[in-house]
Amino acid sequence: MSDVQKKGWFACFAQATATLAGSAPAFATAISVVVIWAISGPLFHFSEVWQLVINTGTTIVTFLMVFLVQNAQNRDGKVIQLKLDELIRAVETANTAYIGMDDMSETELEALRAKYSRLAERARTRNFDLPKGEKLAHANAEAAEEIVALADERIVGR
Repeated sequence: MSDVQKKGWFACFAQATATLAGSAPAFATAISVVVIWAISGPLFHFSEVWQLVINTGTTIVTFLMVFLVQNAQNRDGKVIQLKLDELIRAVETANTAYIGMDDMSETELEALRAKYSRLAERARTRNFDLPKGEKLAHANAEAAEEIVALADERIVGR
């Protein structure tokens, strides 16, 4: 089965275009267009039409590229998230409450970030005199407890 059949024509087109647009030859082409346009200014007496040509061209290209690049980035983001979820699932000592965090609301994510900030601050102050390995083990245990508590809150709240 080809990539087009698996991913769809638009995903393949968006990914290929994003890759091409980010290449050195594409940048060189864009610079060349701008230089040619600038050099042609005196030929067209720097007219409004001359200015309109570059403004219209760049606006159209930018408008279309936004959608293509966004599609490619969304797909890449989903792939990375799925890979991370699989790694979390596969590691025995990992807390599987991390899987599906992308479904959390902004409020839940901010609460989790705040808990980790507090955890990091406590680890820095409480464990200052512990050896490095013990500090890490202590911080991991506290982190696991807080993640489980947050996951339990989400389950009970549903």
